[in-house]
Amino acid sequence: MDQLQSKFRGSLVGAAVGDSLGAGGTRYTDDTAMMIGVAESLIENKGFRARHMARVFAKNFEEEPWRGYGPGPPRIFQMMKSGLSYEAAAESIYPGGSYGNGSAMRIAPIGLFYCDAPQQLKKVAYQSSRITHTHILGMEGAALQAYAVALAANAQPKALDRNDFLNKLSDFVEADIYKQKLGMIRDLLPKGVDRLKVIAALGNTVEAFNSVPIAIYSFLANVGFEQTLKYALSFGGDRDTICAMTGAIAGACYGIRDPARREPEDIPGEWTETLENREYIEELARKLWQTKVAGEK
Repeated sequence: MDQLQSKFRGSLVGAAVGDSLGAGGTRYTDDTAMMIGVAESLIENKGFRARHMARVFAKNFEEEPWRGYGPGPPRIFQMMKSGLSYEAAAESIYPGGSYGNGSAMRIAPIGLFYCDAPQQLKKVAYQSSRITHTHILGMEGAALQAYAVALAANAQPKALDRNDFLNKLSDFVEADIYKQKLGMIRDLLPKGVDRLKVIAALGNTVEAFNSVPIAIYSFLANVGFEQTLKYALSFGGDRDTICAMTGAIAGACYGIRDPARREPEDIPGEWTETLENREYIEELARKLWQTKVAGEK
C-alpha cells in the first residue's frame, strides 16, 4: 500500500476513533460528521469550493441532526435555506466571529489534501473555517491543526523530530496566543508533567486556542496511536474534539497498514473494527488520496 494512502486512511479513521472514544461511546459526533463533509466536498470538486462545502455540511446535518451539533452550525444552515449567505449567517450568530474549535475539529482532510503546499493549506483552512467560524482565532486554530496533520503526514514516525515539528508550527501560525502555547508545549515536553499543570498551560475547553494546542502536545508527548489517544482522553474537558484532533494528527503520522503488517504503534485493530461507518470513512480517505495524486499528474 502507498505510504501516503495509509496516512490518509490513518488520519480520517484516527479522527473518528478519537471522536467516538472521547464521546464515551461507539458512535461518532458532529466532529466526524463534518470532517466527512469536508472530505466529500474536496473529492467532488477536486479541491476546495466554499459554497459547495457549506451545502454539503447543511445536507449532512439534515440527514443526521442527532450527531450532537453545537447551537451555531444548525442555525447557520437554516439561514442558508432562507437565502442568506453562509458568511452573513455566521456573522449574525456570532458578531465578531466564533473562535471555538468547530472548524479545527473537521479540518483533517484539508491538512492531508494540501500537505505539500503550506501556504495554500493556510488559505484554504481560513476559507473553510469562515463557513462557520469567522474570528481570526478560530481560523488560526483550524489552520494550525491542519498544518499539524500535514506535518505528521510527511513525517517518518521513527524519525520524528519534535523540536523541528514545533518550530515549523510556530513559523506557520501568526496569532501570539498560539505562538505562546506552542512555546509552552516545548517547555512541557517530555511527558511526565502533572496533568493539571498541562491543562492550566494549554487548556482543555471549546475555544480553539484552548484545545488545538493540547491535541498537538498529546501527539508529541507520546509514541504510538494507542498511548497518544489514551493520554489525550486523560485531560477531560472537551474530550471528543480534543481526541478527534489528536487522533487526526497521530493517525496521519502512523497510518493504517494491512492487518498482517500492523505494528504496535498503529491504531489498535479493536478500535478500527468497532468504529461506526468505518468502511465509508476509509473509502473517503482512499478517494481523497486518489484525487490528490491524480491532480499532481
